[in-house]
Amino acid sequence: MTPLAGRLVTETLGYDGGRPVTAYVPAAPPRFVVFAGDGPSIASWGSVLEAAGSPPTMIVAAHRSDDETRRIHEYSPGESTTEFGFDPERFAAHETFFVEDVRRWARSRFDLAVPVERTAVLGVSAGGELALAVGLRHPDVYGAVFCASPGGGYRPPAVLPEPLPRTYLVGGTSEPWFLANATRWADALRAAGADVVLEERTGSHGGAFWRAELPLMVAWALAA
Repeated sequence: MTPLAGRLVTETLGYDGGRPVTAYVPAAPPRFVVFAGDGPSIASWGSVLEAAGSPPTMIVAAHRSDDETRRIHEYSPGESTTEFGFDPERFAAHETFFVEDVRRWARSRFDLAVPVERTAVLGVSAGGELALAVGLRHPDVYGAVFCASPGGGYRPPAVLPEPLPRTYLVGGTSEPWFLANATRWADALRAAGADVVLEERTGSHGGAFWRAELPLMVAWALAA
């Protein structure tokens, strides 16, 4: 892995006619792996972790669709596919790509071990719905969920699955709608017995606010 250290590495996988995946390769062998959507805009946050002195962390981020409606359909299973217009088949296809293909690529490309206790899924805004959805469905894959400012298309189901992953949620005081969504999820997960952190920060909906939280998320996960 040494020749790639400190670099963003992008390759295209076969999903949806060709969907890129970008990985941030830390300068030292990774102690932690974060999977995410939204491609290089998230993968580049590896440099934020390096600057913060976080333990070496690889970020593997599948690129988003260029079409925002398709992105939402891929990222959120919704609550009611009839009432809210979500596309369960597209979500399921993207879920398989994200959980199986992207992880398989990371293991093969970087000779990477991805033990569940050192693996998280991260999402912001609509991507936060993806993180919650795949985290709840695959607790054997992702030991932690990092979710910032989640969108409201996917809300806690009446019955949550077991077991539940550890979950770190954050919302900003200047984005009250998204903070309310984060609080809703924290309340539901706590009621189901999950290990949950909810942080309310001074901040608004955007990358700078989310980037600043990532080192805290990783430190929390590794402290378990």
